Amino acid sequence: MKAGMVIINKEKGDTSQTVVSKVKKILQAKKAGHTGTLDPLATGVLPVLLEEATKLSKYLIEHDKTYVATIQLGEKRETGDEEGKIIEEATVGNLVKEKIEFVFSKMQGKQKQIPPKYSAVKINGKKLYEYARAGQTVEIPAREIEIYKIQLLKLNQEEKQITFEVSCSKGTYIRVLCEDIAEKLGTVGYMKCLRRTEVDEFKIEQAVALQDLTQKDIISVEKLCEKYETIELDKRKLELFLNGVKLTVKKKDGVYRVFCEQTFMGLGIVEKQRLKRDVIVENITN
Repeated sequence: MKAGMVIINKEKGDTSQTVVSKVKKILQAKKAGHTGTLDPLATGVLPVLLEEATKLSKYLIEHDKTYVATIQLGEKRETGDEEGKIIEEATVGNLVKEKIEFVFSKMQGKQKQIPPKYSAVKINGKKLYEYARAGQTVEIPAREIEIYKIQLLKLNQEEKQITFEVSCSKGTYIRVLCEDIAEKLGTVGYMKCLRRTEVDEFKIEQAVALQDLTQKDIISVEKLCEKYETIELDKRKLELFLNGVKLTVKKKDGVYRVFCEQTFMGLGIVEKQRLKRDVIVENITN
């Protein structure tokens, strides 16, 4: 089968790795991997790379993302979502749209965020949720994230729920964001549901349910890399390039698609007008 990527519309309940395993089975792929975990309770866009395209994960995993989330106010849960036990309760005052929008406006921009203790972030080689389940405490360093845009979508006064859309950088935990919003509104809360609607340019409208997935849904590697400029090499220079020799090119620093005789070979990096190999996928058919 050809290498590339499929955009899966993940259902609630599946882990991201379960989805990857199902994709491999459906498409009879030898290798596959996702480009950013979605919690089992979350739904939506989950890009899955196939075969030699898995080498591109380092370029795709840094992508910005957009989510639609609902906060349940009045309760705080151990895991930050509806799976955890209730650890705190608080009254919820009258929810005023203008106040919520003011809070949202103050949350945009670069900031520090501490990942939740029930997460897959590793400290000293061990995942945080492993420490939490063992009843062990560990210091969790804050990480820099950025909230590009956050806007109110729906306000349910009766159920004490707020639904919002947020565009953010890699590494942003929406569970933590929900708790922070609740705190700024003078109460407590947890993330009731989460849907990822965009990963970079890949949108929910492109996503395919597992039961509908076919070979036709594979996006080629060349298509995935089309935003990069191209460099054409002859056979002699290609052989040197593939063997790790840095080639002199009159190009600006950056990532480039490398071609030979109009065949896409992979990606190279130019630094100070020297081209070096990076991701080689010459054995794929696009």
